[in-house]
Amino acid sequence: MVYPKIFSPRWFDALLSFLYRIAASGYLPASLFRSAIPKQGQRQQKKGHLDLEIVSHCWNYSSMLAYQLSSFIKYPPTKLSLTVTVVYSKEDNKTTRLLEFIGSHQIENITWNWLALDKKQVFRRGIGRNLVAKNTQADWIWFTDCDIVFHEGCLDSLASSLQNRTDSLVFPKTEYTTPMLPKTDKLFTESSLNYLSEIDINTFQAHTRDRAKGAYQIVHGDVARAIGYCDGVSIYQTPSDHWCKCYEDRAFRWLVGSKGVPIDVKGLYQIRHVHKGRYKENKKWSQVRSKIRRMQETY
Repeated sequence: MVYPKIFSPRWFDALLSFLYRIAASGYLPASLFRSAIPKQGQRQQKKGHLDLEIVSHCWNYSSMLAYQLSSFIKYPPTKLSLTVTVVYSKEDNKTTRLLEFIGSHQIENITWNWLALDKKQVFRRGIGRNLVAKNTQADWIWFTDCDIVFHEGCLDSLASSLQNRTDSLVFPKTEYTTPMLPKTDKLFTESSLNYLSEIDINTFQAHTRDRAKGAYQIVHGDVARAIGYCDGVSIYQTPSDHWCKCYEDRAFRWLVGSKGVPIDVKGLYQIRHVHKGRYKENKKWSQVRSKIRRMQETY
């Protein structure tokens, strides 16, 4: 029997995602979908030299990931030890080549951690984030995206802002962003898989944030190990045959019970872009998404 398209796995996926987004609006208690969160007084209150893990996902985004990984090498931390985790698929040849190049650099206070998963697991970002969250050894874990650049002084300013904190979730209150760039912009054409890439910070403008969204979720290590990342929300732990919209960010804030606490972080930059490499070329939905991103350029 041939079922109508409305009953396809993709439509069912969209429906289930919509229902969880309603739940995350407060219609169901978050405690039904996660383990207990350690109380604030039970969390380690660390000071001095910290351990941080930064987690990115990459699928056909090597042109932007090159800037992020290069920034760690050019501007390494001195006040914390950093584990850089990239979740990727070996089917993404360009990203694989980039990771081989970056991994050849031995940098003080930095450990490279390349987590190769099946591409269907990479397509659901919550899977990789959950795996890393439950197994991290860090004091803090930063879930980010590969279009974020950690420029000069960024990581050391973060270390200063995290001293003695026990918040479950914090976020940088200020970042610098580009305008919405087309894929023909030199930022994309000049990045390299074979040498360190560098942004021109003069092309970025300051913006403020009011919550821990998407690429700006910095989680206390004890909280991450206890509840994972949407570990009990089945849709966000189910592999997919296409890249999924990242609605799990909102669900995670619901599960943590906080939109996050703003902190001061210097030297944080985002490359904003119209074209999303993770979506297939010439698809109608990709064209619609691009138009929406242009309309959202001013937030």
